[in-house]
Amino acid sequence: MESYPEYWEADVVLRDGATAHLRPIVPSDAEAIQEMHSKQSPESIYLRFFAPLPAIPKRDLDRFVHVDYHDRVAFVMTIGDEIIGIARYDRLDERSAEVAFNIADAHQGRGLGSIFLEHLAAAARERGISVFTAEVLPQNRSMLQVFAAAGYEVSREFDDGVVAVRFDIDPTEKSIQVQEAREHRAEALSVRQALSPRSVVVIGASRKKNSTGNLLLRNLTTAGFNGRIHVVHPEAEAVVGIPAVKALDEIGRPVDLAIIAVPAEAVSDVVRDCAAHGVKAVVVISSGFAETGEHGLELQRTMVATARSHGMRVVGPNSFGLANTAEDVSLNASLAPFLPDPGALGLFSQSGALGTALLAAAKTRGLGISTFVSAGNRADLSGNDVLQYWEEDPATSVVGLYFESIGNPRKFSRIARRVSRVKPVIVIKSDFTGRELPPGHTVRLSSLSGKALDQVLTQAGVIRADTIHQLFDIAQVFTSQPLPGGRRVGVIGNSAALSTLVVQRARAAGLRVDAPPVSLHPEVSAEEFGAALTEVYEDPTVDSVVVIFTPSAGAEEAEVARIVATEAARSGRTTVACFLGVHGVKDALTAHTIDEDGNRTAHAVPSFMGPEDAVWALSHATEYAMWRKSDRGTYPEFDAIDERGARAIIERNLSGVEAGRRVSLSREDANALLECYGVSGVPYLASHSVEEAKAAAEELGYPVALKAVSTRLRHRLELGGVRLNIDDPEELEEDWNGIRRVIEAVLGPDDDHGIDVQPMAPPGTSCVIRAGEDPLLGPMVSFSLAGDTSELLDDVAHRVAPLTDVDARQMVRGLRSSPRLFGYKGLPVMNVAPIEDILLRLSTLVDDFPAIREVEIRPVMVTETDAHVLSIKVELVAASDRMDSFRRRLFIG
Repeated sequence: MESYPEYWEADVVLRDGATAHLRPIVPSDAEAIQEMHSKQSPESIYLRFFAPLPAIPKRDLDRFVHVDYHDRVAFVMTIGDEIIGIARYDRLDERSAEVAFNIADAHQGRGLGSIFLEHLAAAARERGISVFTAEVLPQNRSMLQVFAAAGYEVSREFDDGVVAVRFDIDPTEKSIQVQEAREHRAEALSVRQALSPRSVVVIGASRKKNSTGNLLLRNLTTAGFNGRIHVVHPEAEAVVGIPAVKALDEIGRPVDLAIIAVPAEAVSDVVRDCAAHGVKAVVVISSGFAETGEHGLELQRTMVATARSHGMRVVGPNSFGLANTAEDVSLNASLAPFLPDPGALGLFSQSGALGTALLAAAKTRGLGISTFVSAGNRADLSGNDVLQYWEEDPATSVVGLYFESIGNPRKFSRIARRVSRVKPVIVIKSDFTGRELPPGHTVRLSSLSGKALDQVLTQAGVIRADTIHQLFDIAQVFTSQPLPGGRRVGVIGNSAALSTLVVQRARAAGLRVDAPPVSLHPEVSAEEFGAALTEVYEDPTVDSVVVIFTPSAGAEEAEVARIVATEAARSGRTTVACFLGVHGVKDALTAHTIDEDGNRTAHAVPSFMGPEDAVWALSHATEYAMWRKSDRGTYPEFDAIDERGARAIIERNLSGVEAGRRVSLSREDANALLECYGVSGVPYLASHSVEEAKAAAEELGYPVALKAVSTRLRHRLELGGVRLNIDDPEELEEDWNGIRRVIEAVLGPDDDHGIDVQPMAPPGTSCVIRAGEDPLLGPMVSFSLAGDTSELLDDVAHRVAPLTDVDARQMVRGLRSSPRLFGYKGLPVMNVAPIEDILLRLSTLVDDFPAIREVEIRPVMVTETDAHVLSIKVELVAASDRMDSFRRRLFIG
């Protein structure tokens, strides 16, 4: 019998945005299951058991709750202490299992069946099961719909009054899309409930004007919140002019959002009270949680578990609050005494202090916001959740996020890739590895360099900003200007020196400046400037325009600004400006147009402090626009992949291994594993004596290579662990003895790992491919040219799996050293298609099996005709738990 699989537990978001807890069944659930059964209607009982059953017989109940977590698996879903649903599978044979579901009448229609199916299928695949069957009564339409809508290819047969259902549970493109769509709708709704409440209660509002709760209440009223505001205070009759009640009981009507500002030790009790009164979400402003140490972390986890188990989402703790500027909401449930005007920018911040800076910067630059969320310690509601909401929020057209840590980067990458197709996503994040975290943030550590996640974000179309200044530089282009149509830039200004600087910076940033800049004299008149600007806009080879104007004795700055705004609006071309003294999106650079229906539209040209900032923002806007237009490729479909064979190798090597322990495969198993996915290595034969080596060379055929097997010397040509191009037995004997002397000198005379004999691959360029499950980033694939230079300069391409064909091409061509593969300084042009094929196959392998910690192909020799895999190393990890997998669950902070 397997031990209790704790990592199968999950907090989940239901269809209506509420939360619940899903976990494997345990024997002590018997009483709660019987209680659930007693509340079921006769019809529900008949649909589940095919017979009337007022109570579950003890023998059957015992069997239900005693499972082995391998051949017999069951999950329960709970809200508080109540079980609201049960799902199970029972293995029929090596590959198939029968599934059954039982959802409490009061909770049907909330999406429990689809969530159960995802988690059962994930558990079953871990146990080697690939097919589910079920017997369902024809009138049980809801359960038949769960199977039909899951995205699997379902077959049905009607026999003896029962519908027999059968389907393969391996993820398909459709099933993945269905899961992501359901996850998106549920998580977006849970955020919407927090951001658009109809009623708010402040718990912990003091009558002291300088207290946190008092400030929150004043900000709520000052913003003109359109819903009901309540205050809970144990003594006061009123706070800030709002009548107070002593407890939630006295409100007498539903409350959507609770803002909590009480001491940390009391928060869990307040959250529990909120749950008992049907509150949908809480914002915890209180500090004193994980940022203070282990005790605070335990308080935080208890508080979040309490909220989630009762159906609520939590913003915080240590949150700065949230805001929604929509006219029908007008919510300022934050510590900011001011908000920017309503606008199109959605802002997310983990840091309270940075939240203040973000709002202040937006207001200073004249940028309006749609919504603002400060997640604080990000114990529950995260940037991923808010991104799900912003994806379809019509009020938000640009997203800006400040991250101190990313709990589930793979999920963020997946969501951001989808959102970026329709809205720009800008991220500020300093440390991407998880090694330098602020107090209160607990995430897994990445085994890769910080550059890896940076590349993953680029793969997803995310724009990286290093500072708040840069975030708003690019945001003000996206919120005020159309996307550039291409890379060609026109430059016009009344300073030759600044125009030259713009041209230099633009070309360095990958933009094209095909026409000479239009450099007008410093005292240019407004009419002259306008005429020249019109000519620039009329040039069909110009996609975007940079305007520079410095104060002079000529035209007035305000007059030129009006001309620039008018001409930019008329042209529809992307325009950025550098008007010294004008920073942001201002009235001075705003023009208005009126359409046929009489609707008035503002067109603002963003102005920057310096020309460098203007070009930086324009270049990133252009890169994003080009990414939006680009072909992102297709996922490959390989024939003759032996997934069952690969699974058997992995399970055999991990059998009986303690969870978390690593296992290195033998070279035979490592080669066999990759052969299951169509990657074959150059054959080799091991030797422990000169005679064995000579016999191996005769069998394989000269010329051959000799390689020390020991990991400290393998691939180390410079240390003498490798000898190449051996043409005859005499040379082989000399080189074999030479390697043996190196082994004895470095490892000692007792080392007997042996020396491999391998046919020489044709000459080419030596490369390294790695793939595997990174603890933080999930399944990753990396590519580089072999050698210390690539490692020292971190010239490595990283992508998250699965890869498209375009991803693989970009990995090979995106290295700084990649010209060596394509004819650099007379070198032959290598055939990289086989390398791309290996990248795609390894991507599929590690995406299928989270237990693969690392695959290393080092080296793979790329030639003018083919690629030759010379060495394969594979390491597994027992009970690997992928954070973003084929089952929905919330991140645990």
